[in-house]
Amino acid sequence: MLDRIDYELLRLLRKNARLPNKDLAAKVGIAPSTALERIRRMREARVLLGYHAEIAPQAIGVGLQAMVSVRLARHSRALVDGFHQHLLGLAEVLACYHVAGADDFLVHVGVRDSEHLRSFTLAAFTERDEVAHIETRLIFEFRRNVELPATPAPA
Repeated sequence: MLDRIDYELLRLLRKNARLPNKDLAAKVGIAPSTALERIRRMREARVLLGYHAEIAPQAIGVGLQAMVSVRLARHSRALVDGFHQHLLGLAEVLACYHVAGADDFLVHVGVRDSEHLRSFTLAAFTERDEVAHIETRLIFEFRRNVELPATPAPA
């Protein structure tokens, strides 16, 4: 069970995962060894799943981003899992979400330009037998919220 100090450490790491341990400890009012132990414990418990670099899309040749809604023709564990694995193997896929509702997946993609988006969606989605329908929405701007979601305050 996470307590108030764990949540505060998570909040600080979410905003800046590169904060030195001594700074984390000072900001929450605990010893550096205690902060280190708490963070180690949260990693082992799979509360902390990793640390990521936020990269400017243009710096790596991504000039266009889109969200592609995908509806599968049939549903079975094997088809859904297989399609999920297919998505994770595509370099253009930045993130994918298996969702409930009219569509089965929302796929965030990053491509060079509109021609790359067109050829990618044809190859990655429309040529697959399990895909019944796709709808593509261009992303004009993306901003990540670094705050933790509002949840009941821990004791």
